[in-house]
Amino acid sequence: MRLIRKFTELTRAQRHAYFAALGGWTLDAFDFFIFIVALHAIGTDFHASLTAVSFGITLTLAMRPVGALLFGALAEKYGRRPILIANVLSYALIELASAFAPNLTVLLVLRAAFGLAMGGEWGVGAALAFETLPAEGRGFFSGLLQEGYVLGFLLAALVSRLFFATVGWRGLFVIGALPALLVLYIRRGVAESPAWLEGRHRRRASLRELGRIVVANAPALLYMIGLMALFNAFSHGSQDLYKPFLLQRYGLGGAGADDVLMLMNIGALFGGMLFGALSERIGRRKAIACAALLALPAIPLWVYAPTVPLVALGAFLMQFMVQGAWGIVPAHLNELSPPGVRAVLPAFAYQFGNFAMALLAPLQSSIAARHGHDLGTVLAWTIGIVAVALSAATLLGREAKSATFIGASEER
Repeated sequence: MRLIRKFTELTRAQRHAYFAALGGWTLDAFDFFIFIVALHAIGTDFHASLTAVSFGITLTLAMRPVGALLFGALAEKYGRRPILIANVLSYALIELASAFAPNLTVLLVLRAAFGLAMGGEWGVGAALAFETLPAEGRGFFSGLLQEGYVLGFLLAALVSRLFFATVGWRGLFVIGALPALLVLYIRRGVAESPAWLEGRHRRRASLRELGRIVVANAPALLYMIGLMALFNAFSHGSQDLYKPFLLQRYGLGGAGADDVLMLMNIGALFGGMLFGALSERIGRRKAIACAALLALPAIPLWVYAPTVPLVALGAFLMQFMVQGAWGIVPAHLNELSPPGVRAVLPAFAYQFGNFAMALLAPLQSSIAARHGHDLGTVLAWTIGIVAVALSAATLLGREAKSATFIGASEER
């Protein structure tokens, strides 16, 4: 009931802007995770190792900061709405092209191009949403918006569960082109960000001016990049190789592993909403640190449980905490950013954090290969170290909860 009430309190324009951002991020993540759930099948088809195929994750993550800068700068100049449309079309078309890759090399090049498009969506969509929504309840809406990433993972696992046996991994990529239909909704129902329109009437920032504002806020940017590197190690370090881990350690078939992935993403969805709402009460930093540290006691069940039902419970609890921390990120980064670069600075920090951790999946895989293919222990050490570091880095930062977006000065 509380969820319904929060949405009914929004205006029609606010609801449409929010659902456009949520839909764009959900479908962007869906297209990303189709590659994740198909890793084993792609390797089998192209006679390549898990480490070689997982390099596609590295290329996607490495190109995301470039996409954040490109699409973010365009959104500052031309508006959030038209660039969001261009972005959605870009990643959907590249996903379709991936279905027809003749070899692993071509597929890896396409995954790099996909990273360029994926990197742009989060910042543009989040700026459109949070510049349109009221400040009150921003933590709750942040939690749900970030969980578009989880919804995308859940959708990818569900599509794999239902259709992989019939269409194979190439067919999954064809299905991944369907997000292009979201453009019709954005064109018909979504208005431009009022904060961007307000700033446009005063001046339209040039790329040089955007660069000057970014340089002036370099300390904040560097802090956010470091923070997001830890955040991305927290999520990618616990997710990207989890399906291969389930296949290897528990002898599950693809459908059984997809069932566990769906369950863990349901946990992630609830965790994001709960901790996002909690951040309204106790603050962004305390809520993030709390979620990160609560992931530690879930580790034994997550990777060492003796039965499949117990490991599924561990996966549910782990992602409840991982995405609980992540659910606060959109609001926290946007609140820490000055108005003139709100479509660029948070997105670049987020995606450069991805870049910093781009080699994590191949590194985890190669370490496991050198130690008896024990992915579970590698996953456990990754999350144990990262959870502690993330909570400490978050608490050392500053807080700007409920900062005003509309009517704020264009510079701080």
